[in-house]
Amino acid sequence: MPHPTKRSTALLAAAALAVLAAACTGPAERRETELAPPVPSTTSAVPAGLAGMPPLVDPSDVYAANRPGRLSPVVADFPSRVYVPNTLSNTVSVIDPETYKVVDTIPVGVQPQHVVPSWDLKTLWVNNNRGHSLTPIDPATGRAGEPVDVHDPYNLYFTPNGRYAVVMASLDRELVFRDPHTMAIAKTEPVSCYGVNHADFSADGRYFIVSCEFSGELLKVDTERMEVVAQQKLPFHGAMPQDVKISPDGKTFYIADMTAHGVWVLDGERFTTPALLPTGKGAHGLYISRDSEEMYITNRGEGTISIFDFAEDDLTKKWRLPDGGSPDMGGVSADGKVLWLSGRYHSEVYAIDTTTGEQLARIPVGGGPHGLAVYPQPGRYSLGHTGVFR
Repeated sequence: MPHPTKRSTALLAAAALAVLAAACTGPAERRETELAPPVPSTTSAVPAGLAGMPPLVDPSDVYAANRPGRLSPVVADFPSRVYVPNTLSNTVSVIDPETYKVVDTIPVGVQPQHVVPSWDLKTLWVNNNRGHSLTPIDPATGRAGEPVDVHDPYNLYFTPNGRYAVVMASLDRELVFRDPHTMAIAKTEPVSCYGVNHADFSADGRYFIVSCEFSGELLKVDTERMEVVAQQKLPFHGAMPQDVKISPDGKTFYIADMTAHGVWVLDGERFTTPALLPTGKGAHGLYISRDSEEMYITNRGEGTISIFDFAEDDLTKKWRLPDGGSPDMGGVSADGKVLWLSGRYHSEVYAIDTTTGEQLARIPVGGGPHGLAVYPQPGRYSLGHTGVFR
């Protein structure tokens, strides 16, 4: 059995790591760039949210609307499926989670990266990164519609009030705010970092944190103004930040890092230098359990999943895939019992029991499976990515 990694040990290691990183980098790399004064930290109740954002079901738990079986009437009659974008095959494999079988293969554009539920839950958007398009899929029928021209859509998010879609244009070095239905451009925000890819929103929706994979940076973006308001370099030479998730209590952001082999722990309000919690080689995806008690962290480089307990504020378990693998992106089943993950380098998908960590199935799919979406899932609206619901 793997031993738990105590938070105190992790933070001491992080401090030593930060000192070492600072010694190995030049002044320009170590400098944290503040484009606007950080918002003061507060321990009071969550302030008034972003205009038009549905109020949280529970101010102390941003995931309270995501309990097992709490499906919106919009999705209640949709068949349960797992949609897998195959980056190298330019297809989406559709899996029936009851039989663990591929029941359909949908041709899409070039280099599909993620399958993203729309804010209103009615559409699944396939991000055809190098095909410069979004392919809509009707989750009621499983049929694909006509692609919409969108340049460099590596990833896709939606503001908590549903007003805008936010395209993570990774190679264009832009955050592109668009109409969430037509995808017409509302505003383009150029960024100075490289490889914008993942994000998550604050509990009140007023800002969101963005990871920049290729320059090892984080951005803080004002949602209403659609502007970058702060930026910092991570204190690890060669950092490659990936998925971003906020804690249930809304106080902390976690950012997986593929080369630092762990998760950065960030105070989003203050936007101070985060500490590193080591998890495993190639830390990549972050997923919250249906009871908001745990976070599943995929370690793509070693074929494991680390379990972080929010109450204990520490890692408590590590599950290892039999015969190895490359667990990447995915989501949790509607009942919370199964964690679904793509095997990025193995052309397969893993179904994992969230109680025991047992591998339930290993399903062959196309080449380079990436940001799969489990759909439908509980929640009132989608913030994007592979299914971040509130």
